[in-house]
Amino acid sequence: MRKILVVLFLSASFAMMAQDTLRVVELTEVVATGTRSDVDSRLLPMTVSVVSESTLTERQETNILPTVVEQVPGVFVTQRGVLGYGVSTGGSGGIKVRGIGGAPNTDVLVLIDGLPQYAGLYGHPVADNYQTMLAERVEVVRGPASMLYGGNALGGVLNIVTHQPKHDTILTNVHLMFGSYFTLDAGATNQVRRGRFSSAVGFNYSRTNGHRANMGFEEYNGFVRLGYDINENWRIGMTGNAAYFDTHNPGTTAAPIEESRFRILRGMAAVSVENSYEDTRFPTSGAIRAYFNGGRHQINEGHASGASAQTQEYLHTDFMTGVSAYQSVSFFKGNHTTFGFDYQHFGGHAWNHILVDGSDKDIIVKAQYELAGYIDFRQQVTSWFVLNAGCRLNWHEAAGLSYAPQGGLSFLLPRDAEIKAFVSRGFRNPTIRELYMYKPANADLKPVSMWNYEISYRQFLLDRRMRIGANVFYLHAKDNIETRMIEGQPRNVNTGELKNAGCEVEFNYNIWRGLHFNANYSFLHMENPVLAAPEHKLNIAVMYHHDRFRVGTSWQYIHGLYTALATASSEAKKENFVLWNAHISARIWKGLWANLKADNLLAQEYEINAGFPMPRTTIMGGINWTF
Repeated sequence: MRKILVVLFLSASFAMMAQDTLRVVELTEVVATGTRSDVDSRLLPMTVSVVSESTLTERQETNILPTVVEQVPGVFVTQRGVLGYGVSTGGSGGIKVRGIGGAPNTDVLVLIDGLPQYAGLYGHPVADNYQTMLAERVEVVRGPASMLYGGNALGGVLNIVTHQPKHDTILTNVHLMFGSYFTLDAGATNQVRRGRFSSAVGFNYSRTNGHRANMGFEEYNGFVRLGYDINENWRIGMTGNAAYFDTHNPGTTAAPIEESRFRILRGMAAVSVENSYEDTRFPTSGAIRAYFNGGRHQINEGHASGASAQTQEYLHTDFMTGVSAYQSVSFFKGNHTTFGFDYQHFGGHAWNHILVDGSDKDIIVKAQYELAGYIDFRQQVTSWFVLNAGCRLNWHEAAGLSYAPQGGLSFLLPRDAEIKAFVSRGFRNPTIRELYMYKPANADLKPVSMWNYEISYRQFLLDRRMRIGANVFYLHAKDNIETRMIEGQPRNVNTGELKNAGCEVEFNYNIWRGLHFNANYSFLHMENPVLAAPEHKLNIAVMYHHDRFRVGTSWQYIHGLYTALATASSEAKKENFVLWNAHISARIWKGLWANLKADNLLAQEYEINAGFPMPRTTIMGGINWTF
């Protein structure tokens, strides 16, 4: 309690630094993830949170996920070190939304500009690929979004919207940070808009020795986005991203591992043609996009101290190609109807490479397809009442037909208040790994399904300088895919249920010009506990911006975080902890800033992945230059 009081006192001290009393007015929030085109978030029935570029860059994080966890209630991501999430055994980066998610994380979908990102064989995103330098903003849908985005959006969606300059400019940013455990983060981005042409490119390099032996991490990441306006109605674009990372798994503290190494190459590319006819009798807009993402994984699981080295390495190549097309039409006043079609073809080749003689032993060569059609209908019936409804029909080569309806009501009340009611069904198709790979494989698995029910409230106060929001939800998932012992053999089966309920609260207040306070809290009740889904999560942050310096502090309280579940031979393990972080920047010359940040200033001892203690206080410093 004494440490918590210290944090509250210091947070309040930052707030008292502001002297400028000019007001800041929050403008209407426009999002794209809850629909296929930009729309006023008030018209959507689901809960969509936006993490802005300024918030992402101010936290000075290499990856978007730590900032998303701070800013969005109900979201939690597993970690194991100061930098790098890793994959496979000992890896982290598992995303949980309202207790839904897993390891591998197949239940929450990550998008880049609305296009899915996940490994073709294992069906999960690779957390180390989602760099802050990519993002103009991140939009988060809490709860099923399968109606628009298909199977992997069972629990929710994180959409990374990449940079796309809207006005003529040439803008370059260079950053360099160095700190604890020989951690380095360096990169550069450039944005150009000249007439009809726009571009955004970037490169980032990061590495660390890690806070434990055999925990090094190194990553190279680059992206490009190009666009050209053919005329006022048509636009073409191209997006590409590539990342290579080399990471190590030290094992748990009770069972250390040596020579464990993971070398991962991931890439994506997409081309798009977009149209917009807003000044016609029936305003319409849409796009068709073709995309590819894939990678190559080379994994040596390592060996225990004193044991023999591995005699083989695991390798796989995977791919996912697809086409996504949609067209939105306003048939009459207040109407917005979207028709969409998605096709995906995904799979890969996995094998073991025998180190002694260089031979290869196949595990699987497999590909599958799925296709879907959907319709999303929104009607603003009156100035204060909006009706939403939609449904997706999805055909998966192995799992067959799934459906994902959703519906909602939005009430736009006086005094900038909103009340929304929303119901949606999500589903997840079994992955190729679950269907066909290794001993537990079961080719007869059915899709996982889930219903989500939600009521939310939001209001702006004090000339929109203050925003408060709250929601309550209940979700019920069934046919979960778990590995059970059947007649003495492990087997993937559809079994069990998840029933989660909870509430989420958000508070944002622009106190004075430059001084901002935000807080969010989530409570999660799980009838059947799951790993890495805290019962209570509270985040509080205070930021002050001046033309010559910026300072911010935040603290996070986590209670009831399961790191191990009860078994016949062991008890469940829970973690409770408080993290205090702070950052400060000072302008040296024009766009050149000196930065310093410190995480876990209370030097808390805690774990998120069982057996992987997190680092104590870490400090990073460097420069950021925009010109």
